[in-house]
Amino acid sequence: MKSEASGNSHKAALNFISEAGLLKRVTRSGWSVLGIENAESVADHSFRCAVIGYVLARMEKVPPYKALLMTIFNDIHEARITDLHKMAGRYIDVVGAEDKSFCEQIASLPREIKSELADMRKEYKKQNTREGIIARDADILECLIQAKEYREYGFTEASKFMKKAPQFLKTKSARRLWRLAKSAKLNDWWFKLSEFKR
Repeated sequence: MKSEASGNSHKAALNFISEAGLLKRVTRSGWSVLGIENAESVADHSFRCAVIGYVLARMEKVPPYKALLMTIFNDIHEARITDLHKMAGRYIDVVGAEDKSFCEQIASLPREIKSELADMRKEYKKQNTREGIIARDADILECLIQAKEYREYGFTEASKFMKKAPQFLKTKSARRLWRLAKSAKLNDWWFKLSEFKR
């Protein structure tokens, strides 16, 4: 009986892993408004959110584990409901749909995983811990940097995504990084490294 329960939990974990793979094929919907073909996927966004979350946590002198967890799993529900455009909130209960899909996603997972992910989501939504604030800043900062990159690639309308979001950044490190990113050429590091040298 125990091996059957163990097999079920492994199967549920494998299904969850497989479902997370869908995020590699779910496109971030906001960029479609700009006519960007082959825009970033939710997985692309989540990966850089995690990188930013780690960096911000270290800069803010906060242990990074929980912030990383929040950034990695923040959009996992979009494997089921896709990345709903902001306009969708005018017509449907987006937050309710996100919460319901997330709860169903983790329902069959092993107890310790389910519990940790549920606690992580509550903490992120409450925004009352430094880790939650850092994870949210990472999400906002990733969107801002992506908008800046798209603008540099010639999508001038991406500037509209950069107007209101900076005011929601709470940590000093995130605000400083955005001030730097806003005035920098974000691909300069690549061109400098790739310069031909004899």
